[in-house]
Amino acid sequence: MRSTSSLPLLCLGLLLGLLPIMPARADIQLTAKVVEVPGVRLQDVNLQVGDDGQGGLRLRLRAGKADVPAMGWRRLALGLDGTLQRDADLRWLLDGVVQLKNAPGGALGNTHLSLAVDESANTLQLDLDQDKATASVAIPLDQPSHAQISLQSLPAGWLQGLLGTLWSGRATGGRLDAKLALDTSEDGVQSSGDFTLHGVGFDTPNGKLAGQGLSGSGRLDIDTTGEGARIDSDALLQGGELLLGPLYARLPNHPVQLGLSAGAKGGALELDRLRVSDADALQLDGALAFDARGDLAKLRLDHFHAGFPAAYERYGRGWLATLGLRDLRIRGTVEGGIDLRADGPHSFAFNTDDLDLAAGDGHLAVQGLRGGLDWSARGERPATGLAWQRLRLYRIEHSGAQSRWQSRNGRLDLQRPVEVAVLGGRLHLNDLKWQPAAAKGDRLTASLAVTGVDMGAFSKAMGWPPFPGTVGGAVPALRWADDRLELDGGLSVNVFDGFVDITRLSLQQPFGSSPVLAGDLSLRQLDLGAITSVFDFGSITGRLDGSVGALRLVDWNPVAFDARLLAGGGGRISQRAVNNLTSVGGGGIAGGLQGAVLRMFKTFGYRRIGLNCVLQGAVCHMSGLQGDGDGYTIVEGSGLPHLQVIGHQREVDWPTVVRRLKAATEGAAPEVR
Repeated sequence: MRSTSSLPLLCLGLLLGLLPIMPARADIQLTAKVVEVPGVRLQDVNLQVGDDGQGGLRLRLRAGKADVPAMGWRRLALGLDGTLQRDADLRWLLDGVVQLKNAPGGALGNTHLSLAVDESANTLQLDLDQDKATASVAIPLDQPSHAQISLQSLPAGWLQGLLGTLWSGRATGGRLDAKLALDTSEDGVQSSGDFTLHGVGFDTPNGKLAGQGLSGSGRLDIDTTGEGARIDSDALLQGGELLLGPLYARLPNHPVQLGLSAGAKGGALELDRLRVSDADALQLDGALAFDARGDLAKLRLDHFHAGFPAAYERYGRGWLATLGLRDLRIRGTVEGGIDLRADGPHSFAFNTDDLDLAAGDGHLAVQGLRGGLDWSARGERPATGLAWQRLRLYRIEHSGAQSRWQSRNGRLDLQRPVEVAVLGGRLHLNDLKWQPAAAKGDRLTASLAVTGVDMGAFSKAMGWPPFPGTVGGAVPALRWADDRLELDGGLSVNVFDGFVDITRLSLQQPFGSSPVLAGDLSLRQLDLGAITSVFDFGSITGRLDGSVGALRLVDWNPVAFDARLLAGGGGRISQRAVNNLTSVGGGGIAGGLQGAVLRMFKTFGYRRIGLNCVLQGAVCHMSGLQGDGDGYTIVEGSGLPHLQVIGHQREVDWPTVVRRLKAATEGAAPEVR
């Protein structure tokens, strides 16, 4: 708002400097290397004065370089053309056009100026207008450091230079109206008054602080006389968007109360008072701070009350997305507080009477959440209870449960074990300790056990073909460190009349867009007849052993593993299973058995079946029971007719393997290449 205040000072200085040298005759020219008045410095000045033929003077002023530090204007070219005369009331009147070249935001590019100096009224009155923008300034002659300013439809970009003196932001559009009082001094300015915004936008070089289409009205106080700049404002905003670091707000069409007190220094911005009141969505009181890079340095909400889904759609979507929670569906209310600083969280608390939440990717859903948590990095907090009616994690449904928690010295502890029903079995959470502020090491440790989980229900939940079996096991230590879950111990899956043991299991970014799962699998005595019947692969009898080591899945898709499968006890294999194994292994029939003879038999005896795949860089390195330069054995026959299946492709791209397996398990004809 200091832009217009510099203009009357400039014009007043020019006028008062001109009057003592008013010529008795017209047509004189004055030049000066430097002309200075308070707040304005002109260099390479040329002033031409001539008779306008109507009893007044024609003025033409040019300055090669004009500096108005308070406005952030440096080295601008200035032009002023007008006429000066004295009216019957002995007022000095100046009417003309002022032009600034290359001013931030295009300010005063071609502006009509009217100035009146009334010594009897002790007033200087300045009026500016350009296009739709107008500005009026009144200054007491005996106190030129004070001004009353009225702005109408002023382009926000005209204030770009001023903004640059306060912080690194820049105006990107919109207009404003204002009525302000302004006082200037050598230390800075003080200004206060009312304002109205019309579709105003701003941003910063790093893009972390921005606004667009902001409209509303309120009161503003600015003080730059101290260290840095202080801003106080209470406003009603209606419509538009705000980005404050990780916090994004899409303001509604009804008024939202915003109160703030902020300090700006060295590019950093601290809102030590922040109050928001959006009637049907969010009420909060707290503080917010950003460092010179625009990164969030502090978020303290002493109290907030959020009503969903409105609070999520208007204020929470962007922030929660950074935490891996996207496209949420939320209903209910939550209240509480949070203290988050540059070194991590210091406290949080929340409470809800009834909340339903579901993530769009299906990884998380909770229904009927009641109660809350209360944690602090220091001291002890009262115990709290948290209960839910239904819980879904990664498409797995869990029953309702009640839990009891307490915070002591920075650690939130589960006070007693929790047991939930899951897929026909039970999940026992025996112990859980969470340290939210832990920078390194174990943020979370827990122990749990699983009993009797139905594999048929699990398969259905995961979208797999259903097959019988149960899952059980114990995890004596589960750790969460640096966004990575690690499980000691293991799980044992009793399936296909055998066992699959899972060890060294870890999950990175469990709620991120691309979770990474790693682990080792050991297969023991699985019934091949049951497996091939479920997956429609063709019949194979016998028992399967093997391992899948160094398994790594990104977003649940395999990217690396070392799989070794062996049916070493013999059995029988159908013609269709032979064809599918041949297709998957990229092999063919050996031992002189011709296609016409093969079609005469439905099943064949085998001694051993072996197939290995090491997945690296989207390429599956294939091998089998034994091999030589020509290939590797997949099926070693037994008895007559004697069957030998040889694999010839040692390197197959993974998408091709997946396509072949899919065709084989869906009953399609084997791929021939």
